[in-house]
This record gives sequence, structure tokens and C-alpha cells, in this order.
Amino acid sequence: MKKKITLGILAHVDAGKTTLSEALLYETGAIRSLGRVDQGNAFLDTEELERQRGITIFSKMARMCYEDTEFILMDTPGHADFTAEMERVLSVLDYAILVISGTDGVQGHTRTLWKLLDRYRIPCFLFVNKMDIGFTDKDTLLAGLKEKLSDGCSDFTGLYDLTHPWTEEDKESIALCQENLLNNFLETGELSPDLLANAIATRCVFPVLFGSALKMDGVRELLACMHQWMRPASYEKAFGARCFKIGRDTQGNRLSYLKITGGSLRVKDEIEGEKINQIRIYSGDKFEVTQQVGAGEICAVTGLSRTCAGMGLGDCPPLEIEFIEPVLSYQVIPPQGCADHTLLAYMRQLEEEDPTLRVIWQEGAGQVHVHLMGPVQTDVLQQQLKQRYGILVTFGAGAVRYKETIRGAVEGVGHFEPLRHYAEAHILIEELPRGSGMEYAMDCPTDVLDLNWQRLIYTHLKERVHRGVLTGSPLTDVRLTVVTGKAHKKHTEGGDFRQATYRAVRQGLRKAESVLLEPFYQVRLEVPTEHIGRAMTDMSRMQGRFESPQTEGEMSVLLGQAPVALLREYGTELATYTGGRGVMSLSLAGYYPCHNPEEVIAEIGYDPDRDVKHSCDSVFCGHGAGYTVPWYEVEDRMHVPFASHLYVKEEPDDATVIAQAKARAMALREGGGKKYAGYGGLEPDLEEIFVREFGEIKRRLPSQEIRITDYDRQKRQQEARENYLAAHPKPEKKKKENKYFLVDGYNVIFAWEELNEIAKVNLDGARGRLMDIMCNYQGHIDQELILVFDAYRIKGHKEEVVDYHNIHVVYTKEAETADAYIERTTHDIAREHQVTVATSDRLEQMIVIGEGARRISARELETEVERINREAMERFQQQNDKE
Repeated sequence: MKKKITLGILAHVDAGKTTLSEALLYETGAIRSLGRVDQGNAFLDTEELERQRGITIFSKMARMCYEDTEFILMDTPGHADFTAEMERVLSVLDYAILVISGTDGVQGHTRTLWKLLDRYRIPCFLFVNKMDIGFTDKDTLLAGLKEKLSDGCSDFTGLYDLTHPWTEEDKESIALCQENLLNNFLETGELSPDLLANAIATRCVFPVLFGSALKMDGVRELLACMHQWMRPASYEKAFGARCFKIGRDTQGNRLSYLKITGGSLRVKDEIEGEKINQIRIYSGDKFEVTQQVGAGEICAVTGLSRTCAGMGLGDCPPLEIEFIEPVLSYQVIPPQGCADHTLLAYMRQLEEEDPTLRVIWQEGAGQVHVHLMGPVQTDVLQQQLKQRYGILVTFGAGAVRYKETIRGAVEGVGHFEPLRHYAEAHILIEELPRGSGMEYAMDCPTDVLDLNWQRLIYTHLKERVHRGVLTGSPLTDVRLTVVTGKAHKKHTEGGDFRQATYRAVRQGLRKAESVLLEPFYQVRLEVPTEHIGRAMTDMSRMQGRFESPQTEGEMSVLLGQAPVALLREYGTELATYTGGRGVMSLSLAGYYPCHNPEEVIAEIGYDPDRDVKHSCDSVFCGHGAGYTVPWYEVEDRMHVPFASHLYVKEEPDDATVIAQAKARAMALREGGGKKYAGYGGLEPDLEEIFVREFGEIKRRLPSQEIRITDYDRQKRQQEARENYLAAHPKPEKKKKENKYFLVDGYNVIFAWEELNEIAKVNLDGARGRLMDIMCNYQGHIDQELILVFDAYRIKGHKEEVVDYHNIHVVYTKEAETADAYIERTTHDIAREHQVTVATSDRLEQMIVIGEGARRISARELETEVERINREAMERFQQQNDKE
């Protein structure tokens, strides 16, 4: 029985990937004549559009045999716009061949493919193509592969067979790639075939071969190397299969492409409640029907209607495929005589086949929109609709897809109480780092709201794409947390919390400081050195961020990021001023703050108060009927107070837990309940410390609690009323005259690893070290720096301010923590001056933000200090070099 290996061929566009596939098929006798991409007769380019454009758009499979091994060859698209089509195939590969153009070397998309291969842990062989027309020698190309991809890239030219004489230098170079190989080589002086094959399978060694697929040079050697070093995968006996693609044949039958990962599959077998009607084995555009397939086989089956890409069947677990998100949106314009709902039905079928295709029906405008990666996909869609359904559509001008996020944190309130209905939900909306996406959580005591209602709110949070309030774009990079709510024993139904949840999110967004985000491309520009100045000027003009250019021979390489909106047409401009020699590689870098938010917001003209499907207002009940309350008045009428979770400190580390317990106790004892009101009491062990130190706790009744949110909430509501009723932007904030930087000393000491280690031995030493660091830091930031240390445990200590070089060091008075001093000082000066507070205490952060100050965590401060020191050292070294 022949070994069976699924092999994928990947490459940057125009690297010769399909030409190599043709050469392999011809060399093994799978096809009788060599096809060519430029002549439109390649065996695997079966679609008319592929032949016209000379590129691979859809993944195809072919079969070839070499000695005792059967290879299932998967040809994948090389164009960046069709990366998702290629990525779906990666989930079923045993090995991959990455084709590198000998004339271009490693391109930007090549790096993207390499990262994907590493993510899926797919062993990889490299074939450097077009060596017949390239001007770069093998050693230079190999050095580039080692530098840009992996040190494990090893020249296997002539080394496909162990009977071939290997030099000691060859053996040593390969042995250095893996510890087991090296140990074996040092002991025996030879390379073990099994260990070498294992090193390749575990991505420690990457065989590299050179040749020209068009002239069949190096193809036979590549086949021999594949046969020698590739090993078939092992499979379980129980049935399992992974679906990696959905398609349709010429008769419109739905095809589910599967790789059998265990056991076997027969016609009429039942999977997920549906029967297999037919099993097809494809090679090119032709197929054979079979009654049974075993493990390791790739097949297409009919009869399954609920499968999707990445789905696992039987004992095969599902695979979460993170597709690259489309960044452009196009309107699909149907021809005359084609109804919109008919077009939408056709588009839904194509969406099922391509998971990255997002079909959107805009009910208000009565239009069909699609989200795509680039304009090439519009041609593909147009051709597919024409061939399959006989309609010729056109597309509107593409628009960039924006997103929105917030700064800081805010608690949104949603109330839904029409007659005989009731629900109130409070959702904490928190800013997350860029690229985090959406996160959801529950942090509500069950004695406040039953767990079943919490789970219902949580479900409603996840089920919807939440829209921002600036442009109506999708929300991202935030965490939505259920913090409190209220239900009615008699009148609450499931749908009530859906409405309350949606309205809570929207109400919170209206209060928050929203930020418009736009997609950025990761750019790699390769231009002749004489044009690098023009390229850098263009990047600056397009609001780009770039690194220092690097010189590679006669060409210079510029790496950076720039907005998608400004880069869309730059390819034509680049080709013009470089005479066609410039190369631009693009990949999605992520979403970052928009470079022209005012223009975009004005152009889109979104009004959140007129968006009835995403209402910000709540519904209350009075006099036997429900009535709408504007979002800016909801907090005056809400039935549940703000959740105190928002103001609870994060769990302290072991070194400070006792001190913080006493601080809380002192605040409770001496009227500091305002700060800790609603905390819910101390933990048993901390309460024991309090009682031992200060005596019995006198509890406050809920009605006696004074919540710190009142002032900020009322101030925020008053501003909202004025802005809403006046219908004009918020007035500009008064410019700050002076800048102050307040640092919570012990919080920073215990957060920085270096200072924490010193503090374990000598706390005074850690304090002195921090003071020296802050002195140096102040000289760079040009702000009044105030370093605050606790002295609340020193009996009779009075507040002390010491000038230490260029900073002020404050030792707080007895019974006053550094937190309290910083909060008091911020409250006093933040109205007239710009204040930044460095602390990782979450409660303190929230309070100073409410006072109008900026905040930076202890970790962020450490990173900033290291950056400043590094840049200062670089400037010093550059100055010395000049002298």
C-alpha cells in the first residue's frame, strides 16, 4: 500500500508556483504535456478568470505518484487578496513547498506565508525558482533565507539521497539546526536518517533546493528529496474528518471538501444527522466516484448542508481559523430586471463558499454591500455571478471600513420597562490594547442578580455587532462586563434583557470618549536607491510611520505602516516614478486611530440619536404606560445604583496585602467610607487584622453609603444635556498652564522587578534608587515631578515635602496613604493644570481619571523610562562617533 502525503504549494504571486505544480505533475506522469500559465492551458487553472489573469484564484488539487508514495498536490492562490483561500488549505496539509523567486527573493507576502506555516506547524521545503534568469548566486539567496525566514534553511542540493557523498561542512551545518541531530553527529560523525526526517517534520530543518520549474531544472531532484525526507502522518482508527472548503459543481450541487483524519467514510454513512450521497476524488476539474475513502484522503462529498470551513466531523476537533479581516466595502449594483432579494440570495450562496466574504444587506438604503480585501476580488465576484447565475453586476466605489473604540472606562445603563415588562442592565465598557478585539465577562454578585439573568445578558452582549456612536462603525478593542442589573419576579421575560443590554452599551458609548479607528497596511517598499527620498516623502505625506531605510545592492528597502485609505492608489504612482522597478508589498497591520477623523465623521454623517435600531435611550413605565427617556437622563431614573466593582482595587501582591488592609480599615474607621463605600466588606483574614488593630467595625447601611460616582456622574450628565440640546460639539477644554507628574512611590517599587528585588533586602535602598531614576526621567519630560511615599503608619508623622535635586518627594502624614494624597492633590490642581498620575492601582486610576487627570500604569512608566534611557545613550554614542 502506497504512502499518502498531502502536499501544498505556496508562494508570493508570480514566483512560479503553478509552473512548479505543472512540472511536478509532468515529471511523475500525471499529465502528458506541460501547460503554461501565460498560454492559459495550465492543468490546475481551470477557471476562465484564472486563465485570463494568469493567477491562481481558487485552490485546486491534483494527484501524482512517485515510487511508493502518492502525493495529493494542493495548489493555492498566491495573490494577497486571496490569502483566506490559501489559509483554509493549510489546515489539512502534511507538508508544504514554499516557492521563492530567485529574482525577487523573500517578499512581504512571503513573510506572511511563513508566519502562517509556523502557526499551523507545517513542515516546509523551499524551492528557489527562476534561477535561469536570476542574477543572484545561490550563496547570497541562501543567506537571505536564513536571515529573513529561519537559520534552519539548509541547502539540500545534491543531498536528497544518503548514498550521495555529503561533505563534513554539509553535515555540520545541518546538525547545528537541532540538538538531537548535533548530539548524534558528534557521537557518530554521521546524520541519522530518522533524526533528520524528524527534524524536518518538527520545523527545525528546512531543505532548500534551487532550479527553474519552467525548464524542468531541479524538479526531479525536488521529487527525490520529497520522497526521501517526507513521512506520512499517523491516524486514529475512529472516524474523523475536517471540512476545509465549500463549493458547488456545474449542476449546482453543494460540495463539502474533507480530509479524512481517522477511520474511513462510506457512501450512505450518516454524519451530523445527514447522509453522504456521493464521494468524489478530484484531480484538476475531473473526478472519480468511489464508495469508500480511508484516513489521509482528500475528497468532496455531497449530501451535507450544514458544514463550513474549519468544521470537525466525528472525532476531529473543530479548527478556529482566524481569517484576515476585509478592510474595503463595495456596493453591489444589480442589472436592470434583477430584484435586490434575488441578488442577495445569490450572494449568500457565494458567502457560504468563502468565509471571508461578508455580504451585508442595508435595509434602510435597500442595497447589497460586500466586504473584500481588494479590487481583484470584485472581478472574481462579477465573473462568478455571470457564469453561475447569468447576471452581470457592477460595483460602486470602494470605501474603507472603519471601526470605533473608547478611551478609559465607563458604566452604561439600559432600562426597558414598557407595561408588564421589566429589565435593567449595567455594562462596564473598558478600553483594551489595540488589536484585542471584543472581550466579554461577568462580574456581578448572584445575590444582586440571579446567575441565569447574568448569563442571558452575557449572551446578548456576544450575539450582536455593537456599533459606535461616531460613524456607526463596529466596536472593537473593548471589554464588556456585566456588573449589575435588576429583574422583576413577575414581569421580566428573556427579550426584556436583550433590549436593556443593547441600550446599556449604547448609553455607555454616548458618555465615553469615542475614538475612530482606520485600517493600516504594513508596507514594504523596495525602490532604486536614487528614489528612496521620494518614497520617504510620500510615506510622510500619507501619515505613515516608517523605519530607517536599508540598502540591498542597488535597491533600498523601506518598512513602515500607513493608512489603507491613502495607500490604495499608490501602486500606480510608485510604478510611474521608479520606471516599473519599485515593488510594494502590503499586509494588514491592524486598526489604529484615524488620521482625519473630523473629515470622515462629517462625510459619513451618522446620527446616533436617529438610529432607531441601535437606540441609546431607555424605556420606563409611568401611569400605566411606557415612555422613552433620553440617554442623558437615564442615570437620574435608574433603579439600581452604579456597581461598586468599578472602584474596587485590584488584588494586591503578597508583599503589600497587610498594608492595604490596614489602609482600608483606617479609611473605614475615620470616615473614609466615601472611597470604599459599597466595597462589600473585607475578606475574613483582612477583617481579622482590622479588628485586632482598630476594634470592631461599624457597618454602614446601604442607604447611608456615599458613592464617589455622584459628583462625576452629575457633572457628566450636565455636560451631556448641554451638548445634546445645543447640538454642537463639546467646547474646547481649557489649556493647562503647568504640567505635573505624580508618582505613587511604593506602587512603582513593588511593580518594577529591579526595585522589588532591592526592596526585599533594603526598602530605603529601593526608595533611593527610584528617586534617582525619577530625577533622570524628569530632565527629559519637562514636568514638575512629585514622588509620593506612604508614611501613614508612622505615629505622629506630619506631611513632609523634600526637594531632591530636580524633583519633589512627599512623605504623607499619619493615617494618610499615598493614594489619598494623590487623589486630593489631583482634585485641587487638575482643573487648572495638566496632571499625569503613575500608578497601577485600579481604584486610584479611575478616581484620577474622573478628576480630569491622565493616568499611566507602573509597567508603562518602566517601559517609558527604558525607552528614554536607550534613546539618550544612542544620541550620546552618535555624538561621540561624530567627534
